[in-house]
Amino acid sequence: MNTPRPIRKLADLTSEFMADAFRKQGFAASELVTRWKDIVGTEIAAHAEPVKLQWPREVNGEPAEPATLVLRVDGPVSIEIQHQSAVILERINRFFGWPAVGRIALRQAPLSRPKVKAAPPKLDAAEVARVESTLTAVTDDDLRAALGRLGAAVKGR
Repeated sequence: MNTPRPIRKLADLTSEFMADAFRKQGFAASELVTRWKDIVGTEIAAHAEPVKLQWPREVNGEPAEPATLVLRVDGPVSIEIQHQSAVILERINRFFGWPAVGRIALRQAPLSRPKVKAAPPKLDAAEVARVESTLTAVTDDDLRAALGRLGAAVKGR
């Protein structure tokens, strides 16, 4: 007989394979990507996003040099982001607690922004009233009003 598996959080399930994807891009910790807006601020995060961290190779046991953070930047704002690179470096290194990033490289490309859902269309009050008037068999006023709005929305599509 099969024994039921314990319930796991979705974040726990996704963190396992997402960690591998982040590691391939040089991110030892995913927080730089997932908390980008908190780290650099909303103004910078609106125009730039981290792509990867490039770590230099160690040379015969010498101390490792800081990484280069590659940022994808909206084209017209790239000069402004370049001027703010010292601020970005300071905020990132303060977040990590050590000088993890020493340089920023910019790549001009469109940002991968989530698609914004369009607002639902406004319902025509006359259409809602017309649909409600056909629902005479429904005795509950709230239910009749809800069904009227639903009917008007379906007819509007």
